[in-house]
Amino acid sequence: MGKTDLSRPLGRTGGRADTEPPGGNARFAERPVRPYDLVTRAVCRALPPFWAALGLRQTAGTLRHYLRGTGAPYRVDAALLLALPGVRSVAEEQLDRWRAEAVARWREGPRTSSAYPADSGWRAVTLTRRGGTDWWLALRAVDYRLTGTVRVSPDGAVVTDYRFAVCKVWGGGGRLHEAGLAREFTVTGEAFGHV
Repeated sequence: MGKTDLSRPLGRTGGRADTEPPGGNARFAERPVRPYDLVTRAVCRALPPFWAALGLRQTAGTLRHYLRGTGAPYRVDAALLLALPGVRSVAEEQLDRWRAEAVARWREGPRTSSAYPADSGWRAVTLTRRGGTDWWLALRAVDYRLTGTVRVSPDGAVVTDYRFAVCKVWGGGGRLHEAGLAREFTVTGEAFGHV
């Protein structure tokens, strides 16, 4: 019979328990609308179709959502985000740490089938233009969290199931939000994997 380790999760060192609160931007519609704000909004409305025609779907989508002004969460395809080289490398490093920690704990015990919960905590990753121009323009950076379970079999083989979640407060510079002509929103998404 196997065991499940219910002590602290693997890989939490350096991660935050909760997402950071939004930055110190002004509140929605806190400032009066100026002619410059109306011109800025008109220019911003012209950009999404142009960006979409260039194949920059993520960039166009986030700006459209901002300009709608609902403030509702915006879901992105986290699997596509996870496929970016810079994001994939930080996720793989975390998964490697989990596997190493799980094997170390397993070796200390009776070496039966064991399962270890794992949680990276919230961490930030900066997106680069070289890694994906569309995502770079759309988000620039994102907070991510990996959670999952690492299983070690009696022969020492390791299997990991994980959930990759993303979260970011998208503000578009804040000026239109502060004038009540657009609204900040939270970008969310999740993807699942097995390695």
